[in-house]
Amino acid sequence: MQDLDKRIRFLQTVPLFKGLDDRQLNRLARRFTERSFATGEAIVSQGTLGIGLFIIAKGHAEAVRELANGETVVVNQLGPTDFFGELSLLDEAPRTASVVATEPTTCLVLTQLDFMGVLREDTDIPIAILKVMAQRFRHLMDSLQ
Repeated sequence: MQDLDKRIRFLQTVPLFKGLDDRQLNRLARRFTERSFATGEAIVSQGTLGIGLFIIAKGHAEAVRELANGETVVVNQLGPTDFFGELSLLDEAPRTASVVATEPTTCLVLTQLDFMGVLREDTDIPIAILKVMAQRFRHLMDSLQ
């Protein structure tokens, strides 16, 4: 997904960016890098510091959480346009789960440093993204009832 226009069109389909206009998506698209992962490869590991946001562009992965008793639980299945690591854009806390590719997977990655650069350029971007993050958190909390 090297072509900028193709990347922008893809980002338009990502729920996290649904409130952004073309100019804002263009600004963000320039900051993403592409990384590929083999089947079984850890994209991120629970307990390690996060570097930023990952969006699955192609392939599938699963989020796995290791519990205190050593048991592992699959907490989410992820596919194209799904994202994870959004909290690491805002803080530097350890990852709450591992994400492992279940087939060859390509992700777009936005580091915290690049995200902060975008925030300085356009203050409306974080407002739109934070609204989606709040909705996602509310949905998670509602699912626990």
